[in-house]
Amino acid sequence: MPANNSSHNARDTLEAALAAIDSRDETINAMITVTADQAREAADAADQAAAAGRWLGLLHGMPMAIKDNIQTAGVRTTSGSLHFKDVVPNQDAFVIQRLKAAGAVIVGKATMQELAFGIRSDNPVSGQCRNPWDLTKVPGGSSGGSGAVIAAGMAQGALGTDTGGSVRLPAAMNGVAGLRPTHGRVPNHGSTPVSVSYDTIGPMARRVEDIARILAVTARGEPGAAPSEAPDLGNFLPTLNDGVAGLRLGLPRNHYFEGCGDEIAEAVMTAVRALEARGAKVVEVDVDGAEATHQWATIQVYSDACAYHADRIDRHPELFSPAVLERMLVGRTFSGVDYANAARAREAWQGTMAALFQDIDILVSPTTTAPPPPIEEDKSLLEATRDASRNTYAGGFGAYPGLSLPCGFDKAGLPMGMQLEAAWWREPMLLRTGATYQAETDWHLAEPQLP
Repeated sequence: MPANNSSHNARDTLEAALAAIDSRDETINAMITVTADQAREAADAADQAAAAGRWLGLLHGMPMAIKDNIQTAGVRTTSGSLHFKDVVPNQDAFVIQRLKAAGAVIVGKATMQELAFGIRSDNPVSGQCRNPWDLTKVPGGSSGGSGAVIAAGMAQGALGTDTGGSVRLPAAMNGVAGLRPTHGRVPNHGSTPVSVSYDTIGPMARRVEDIARILAVTARGEPGAAPSEAPDLGNFLPTLNDGVAGLRLGLPRNHYFEGCGDEIAEAVMTAVRALEARGAKVVEVDVDGAEATHQWATIQVYSDACAYHADRIDRHPELFSPAVLERMLVGRTFSGVDYANAARAREAWQGTMAALFQDIDILVSPTTTAPPPPIEEDKSLLEATRDASRNTYAGGFGAYPGLSLPCGFDKAGLPMGMQLEAAWWREPMLLRTGATYQAETDWHLAEPQLP
């Protein structure tokens, strides 16, 4: 069946998204490039196929936005950086090829934090993106544009990239859902990286069903690549509504709820009780070593970023914004021994989580422990990003999948998110749990008050 959930055809659905872009993006600043003409051609092609009795695939007619560090043939791909502001790729990333083949209608490129390096989603190419729920707040990052676009009705689905939280954080801060797949599940071909060994392209949408469709389309190995250990997803979509009876939900005693705002903690616990009412079992657990994951992951992520951008740092440091350059250069303060020690710590952490996931199926936590920070903030980009990502870096460090779901609004009207994490390659279970939760709640359907 078509991916859009209305009776409208693809062109009508697209025009509604483009109208939202026209009326709202001047305020939110979530799109770097809008490809309206190409989108109309794709929507018309979808409608012509439907009229002829043909279905283009799982994303037939779905309007989608693409984070601007993922290559799109013939469309500028800036990565939010002056280094790449005029880059127009001649080839689509593999994920883009797959979206198009499945009938997606790409409305353009969503803005992002410069070089995907921080939570503010500010960059020198297009400026600051604003949170649709409160224009004085950041939308999270680095895929903040992708989250804001979904919240504002400018697209039905989006792609982001996640190193240490860059899909899950903006999902939580914009009141939408976002999935970090297992590292290696979705090919990163054609995406400007922060850290090759951490990054993964991931889907964002209001509805978990849409995230599942996008994952099903994009989760295939790279053509010509060496075989990976990733098991085939199979046809998991029919299991989305199978419920959560018997699933073991791990509630961490340490780290994840420490320092968490009361409203967020209560919203997550209310969500846990809703899943428990549907047959899930709640188990309190200790997650040994969780407190140290951020420090260890930082060593590798920052070092990897410095390695990838070494020539640009040395030759044209002036093309980085001062905040991003300051944060990135921290990577040059680490030694090879530091990196080796972090690699050993990563192996140990993965062993810890492998053992934990024998005892539980899903680890539940707040995605963020505080509301979206203000755009005008005294904290440095480094500090603000560290604080926001305290619960998401562990998943990047472990390379396992995580799903953020909207689970309420605080007294100020800002969205709150719940994070579900599972063992490697268990995305279908996470999505089934998310679909069960969304069937019981309507937080994901809330819309910000915008013109």
